[in-house]
Amino acid sequence: MSDPTRPAGPKIVAIANQKGGVGKTTTAINLAAALVEEGRRVLIVDIDPQGNASTGLGIEAEQRTHTTYDLLLEDAPLQEVIRPTSIDGLLIAPATTDLSSADIEMVSTEKRSFLLHDALRQPAIDDYKLDYVLIDCPPALGLLTVNAMVAAHSVLVPLQSEFFALEGLSQLMLTVRELRQSANPGLRIEGVVLTMADRRNNLSQQVENDARAYLGDLVFQTVIPRNVRLSEAPSFAMPVLEYDPASKGSQAYRALAREMLQSKVPATA
Repeated sequence: MSDPTRPAGPKIVAIANQKGGVGKTTTAINLAAALVEEGRRVLIVDIDPQGNASTGLGIEAEQRTHTTYDLLLEDAPLQEVIRPTSIDGLLIAPATTDLSSADIEMVSTEKRSFLLHDALRQPAIDDYKLDYVLIDCPPALGLLTVNAMVAAHSVLVPLQSEFFALEGLSQLMLTVRELRQSANPGLRIEGVVLTMADRRNNLSQQVENDARAYLGDLVFQTVIPRNVRLSEAPSFAMPVLEYDPASKGSQAYRALAREMLQSKVPATA
């Protein structure tokens, strides 16, 4: 039973798409930075074995002594795993390649789909006074991503503006539907955000039109452009909003954050 004396927890959003290279990590880092600009406190939980969100926020591999692997499989307390970044108000639970074996190791665990759910509901999370938790998922619909969706209130889906973009989206939606019927009845789609778009390109425009026709209001009005500054920023271990605050990429993620702050998807349970 939940404790009525505890403050309401943060809204937890899984950023997921089983297709790689669609902008999940770019969205996690820059949406988080934009939410911080709006006065929110944000934790990024990196559960991608590549650890790109951790690297992109300046957490070097040798600094990751406690990681989301420990959180999931070693019952590590949040205080050991969560670390600050160079941006005040933005925290990260980093990942390493140790997570590569996590799917296999979790299979034998009784509550294998609820490990992240339970970890993120430790009473210690109240101490961080978080408004949002963004979970950067791996490019697969395995147990790590299922853990993220069971832990989350909603799923944000980055969708690359390319020819096969909508292929595979039905499988993701089916997974969400199945989890709503079993492990997480409150799970919702936060929205679909079109990424790497070039509106001078007919194909990008066609993908956007198809997505809006197929998904309707689930598609955010904000479209993330293909932008060289977005590509450069990770090599400097900072969000594009710090690297080039005036860039089109920065402006787009600020607009996405404002849209998300108006979201009607509740943060309950």
